[in-house]
Amino acid sequence: MSADTALRDAWSQIPSPGTAETEFERFTGKRMERILATVVAIGSTLLGAQALVAALGGVSQGASAGYIALIVIVYVPLLAMLLACVTGRGVRLASACFASVYVVALAAWPLVMDSNRAPGQPWIFFLVNVGVVAAMLAFPMKLQLVWAFGVPLVYGYVRLVEGEFTSRFWTSAAFDVSFTIILGIVILSLGWMFRAVAAGVDNARGQTVASYAAAAAAAAAEEERVSIAALMHDSVLAALIAAERADTDRARDLAVSMAREALTRLANTDAGIAQEGSDAPVATAQIVIELRRALSEIGADAVVEERGSAGSVPGRVARALVLAARQAIGNAVTHAHGRGLHLVVDEKGDDEVSVTVADTGPGFDVDAIGEDRLGIRASIIARMAGVAGTATIVSGSAGTTVTLGWERA
Repeated sequence: MSADTALRDAWSQIPSPGTAETEFERFTGKRMERILATVVAIGSTLLGAQALVAALGGVSQGASAGYIALIVIVYVPLLAMLLACVTGRGVRLASACFASVYVVALAAWPLVMDSNRAPGQPWIFFLVNVGVVAAMLAFPMKLQLVWAFGVPLVYGYVRLVEGEFTSRFWTSAAFDVSFTIILGIVILSLGWMFRAVAAGVDNARGQTVASYAAAAAAAAAEEERVSIAALMHDSVLAALIAAERADTDRARDLAVSMAREALTRLANTDAGIAQEGSDAPVATAQIVIELRRALSEIGADAVVEERGSAGSVPGRVARALVLAARQAIGNAVTHAHGRGLHLVVDEKGDDEVSVTVADTGPGFDVDAIGEDRLGIRASIIARMAGVAGTATIVSGSAGTTVTLGWERA
């Protein structure tokens, strides 16, 4: 897989700003819910096992049918909730079912307690906080608070009914209810805190992605603007000038060829790779061939010197070097009348290549080039920057030298 393909695949995974919330954007929140469900499953399993041992003790002493039915009614949704927490599927539904069923079973406890009265706390008490954490997984915060206060109060009332409202039961019930309420509030507070932290992380990630997307869009728009400006200057404007100045059959044929190339490149503006070629390796010797062809098309006489050891460079780099060099050649022909035009292609294997275009014309002030002059800024400097290359222009009374270079990172 090429670097461009990998980049495009990665970019396609980033959600667009302003779209609906996606699984990617709530990654931390979903992970936190999974952690909370796992912790609840572990704690509920321990408390449920403890309560089940106590409940089976009552069964061994000769329990009524209602007592056994109550055990089944409580433990079936409890097991469903534990299974949902472990698998991560249907956690809200299973937890809501147990939280609701448990309150009903707790309220119905006085109906079965007479024949199964125990001197200590009933087994159903061990599941009070399990009902609270089930509400934490299933309900919004207001209902969670209702369960945190309501379930212990229901339990306290049941204990008072069981003890026929004697003073001894008032004391123990008050202690149990207050302790259970405090523990439930602590559990809900921890759940709220962890969820708030996860939501903050998700929001920060969403803002970061949105900022990056905006910056990338601005960079892409600027790159497109520079590319189109270079295209208009190199191909369209050059074809129009050639057509306007064509006064011979050869000049007219050249203008037609330039116009055909301009139309082809305009048709390919939607494909960034098509404009500058693919990344398939191109021999540096091909750069020399293309430069000689460019000189022939323009009708300029120049010395083309080839130095170093031949190698190969990425296709878009070769294309950018040729197009930037063609622009430099065109500038030399237009402004220096091709005087002393000399091209040097310095090859250093597969790692480095440079193209030098020099003339002995009158030169110009590089710093005085207007922002609207695209021949140098867009067609040479920006084009080379687009392939991580360099473009150096030195001009004076002795002539102008444009050096284009690329080195493998």
